[in-house]
Amino acid sequence: MKKVNIGIIGCGNISEAYLIAAKSFPIMQITACADINLDAAKSKADAHNIEAMSVENILQNPDIDIILNLTTPQAHTEINLKALNAGKNVHCEKPFALTRDDGKKVLSLAKEKGLFVGCAPDTFLGGGIQTCRKIIDDGDIGKPVAGTAFMMCHGHESWHPNPGFYYLKGGGPLFDMGPYYITALVNLLGPAKKVTGTIIQGQKYRTIGIGPKKGKKFKVECPTTYLSTITFKNNSVIRLTLSFDVIAHQRNHIELYGEKGSMIVPDPNRFGGSVLTCNKLGDNWREFKTSKMPLGRINIRTQSSRANETPTNANYRGVGLSEMAYSIENKRKHLCSGEISLHVLDIITSIMKAA
Repeated sequence: MKKVNIGIIGCGNISEAYLIAAKSFPIMQITACADINLDAAKSKADAHNIEAMSVENILQNPDIDIILNLTTPQAHTEINLKALNAGKNVHCEKPFALTRDDGKKVLSLAKEKGLFVGCAPDTFLGGGIQTCRKIIDDGDIGKPVAGTAFMMCHGHESWHPNPGFYYLKGGGPLFDMGPYYITALVNLLGPAKKVTGTIIQGQKYRTIGIGPKKGKKFKVECPTTYLSTITFKNNSVIRLTLSFDVIAHQRNHIELYGEKGSMIVPDPNRFGGSVLTCNKLGDNWREFKTSKMPLGRINIRTQSSRANETPTNANYRGVGLSEMAYSIENKRKHLCSGEISLHVLDIITSIMKAA
């Protein structure tokens, strides 16, 4: 199989997941990495036997086919545009951009140059969300009418050694975790047509809970709780809550209520997890396991206490990048496309505007 050479820009926490995942997808070959902090690039390169480069050198390297943009959200648009202007296809971590206008600039330039643009998340390609999609498409719960979606935690400072960027403009739960939930909902229900929004500011300062900066306080510059109602073009209505201000809760990630039954959707930040449905009053929930499916097979251990999750789960981050590489080689449309990511960004920025 012909390998597609990939160069990473941005050697932070998430880069490790992609470097490990690349070994599962034979078309992908990560050959180089770059970071504004050259020491970070060298450390990652040494650990994975790849080449460390400057950002400019990796963009100009003729052997690189795709730039994997893993910079912080504030730099996504700048690096995407630089990669496209250098003649590179680009796949970006979420969010696609911080504004709709910036997202449109990226798509317009890609179209002009005949290049591919992709964006995370790719978790909706996993066994969990795709099982939900099949159940809906088969009509098992009837037409979806309403639903709820919850992502609530006490913030990323408990596990991330340098969490400040999560709380800058372009951070917070809507930009950081919203893409997982909204992309899954768009995949299951289609495009949205209307949103409402309310914000809660939360704490003004946060304290780092891990790593060399443990105990250091930093300022919060974005809202940390969003409550929204999303109305989709099929007229289904979802109540969405995203928060970094909740110590504990017992809500499912996503529940969908159809004309013939209800569905509990597994964590859209994961690839696997069981799907639960109920079609009669008083009946027990029926479980659809995904642990033996492609992109659902268990390969990591996690901590969970929710009804539709087990202590084990699936992690195949990078499958969207791999599928884009196949699509480039076979000249077909890819699934984690810039167009879908721009619609998700449109929903996110519209929630912010409404709030």
